[in-house]
Amino acid sequence: MNAATGRCLCGTITFRISGELRDVCNCHCNRCRRFTGHHMAATAADTGDLIVEDEGSNLRWYYAVPEAAYGFCARCGSSLFWRSPGRPSTVSICAGAIDPPTHLRTTQAWWTSEASDYHTRPDLLELETE
Repeated sequence: MNAATGRCLCGTITFRISGELRDVCNCHCNRCRRFTGHHMAATAADTGDLIVEDEGSNLRWYYAVPEAAYGFCARCGSSLFWRSPGRPSTVSICAGAIDPPTHLRTTQAWWTSEASDYHTRPDLLELETE
């Protein structure tokens, strides 16, 4: 997929990805689950391929732990991005923020040992951690 676009719920933050997006991964870790209210369904791209337009400087980054930063809209609360300072060349993008059609597919589930009891997907590759 090339030239994907997306936005937060209120539209003050929009973004464009010029490069290829990776398959979607569902992360069930406690931090991602609490950040999104469910599991985080995210794709990833090279940091240089992501262009963010932030009308009003609403993009905020929350550092839950030193190895994880979550990007969200301060105006509407939309979960948008995840990044690791240890992997500065990659940014994860919440799949639900990408405009359809995405042409993406979910291929993995991470941290299934921390998944909530209400969610099961037996057709996905399950990894106990990452």
